[in-house]
Amino acid sequence: MSPPSEDPPEFIPEYDKPNAPGIHMNFDNTVSLYHIVEEGDDFETAAHDVFELLSEAQEEFPDWPRVFYLDIEGHVRDDGRLEEDMIELQQEFLIAAMGKFFTALAMPLVSVVNPDDQVNDLPDELVLQPPDADLPQENAWPKE
Repeated sequence: MSPPSEDPPEFIPEYDKPNAPGIHMNFDNTVSLYHIVEEGDDFETAAHDVFELLSEAQEEFPDWPRVFYLDIEGHVRDDGRLEEDMIELQQEFLIAAMGKFFTALAMPLVSVVNPDDQVNDLPDELVLQPPDADLPQENAWPKE
């Protein structure tokens, strides 16, 4: 028997953005979710599309580590920066609210790795409301 080789293996697993939007099972037992926000999509449409993709991935591949990839078409201001609603989509919705449901996220603004374990207990539905609106009383916190 020959001694073990010091050379690294020829094939090293990497996270790669899929070539097409949707859910993609990877060889390393991870799932890639890829979504493109189209030029005509608003914040609410994009948020619901992402939530639907996440729910479908959890149903098809329960509890597998999920890596989310996002591209945004259009939605650029005159100065070349992203429109505010697409910045909010990434910072407030995807990272702050939904980030716990992914192992990692790769977006136009930033790529991040979830420092905690991915949460797999998804809500049944996504409910959005205006940013300054009071929470409905049944969702108010703390409960008394």
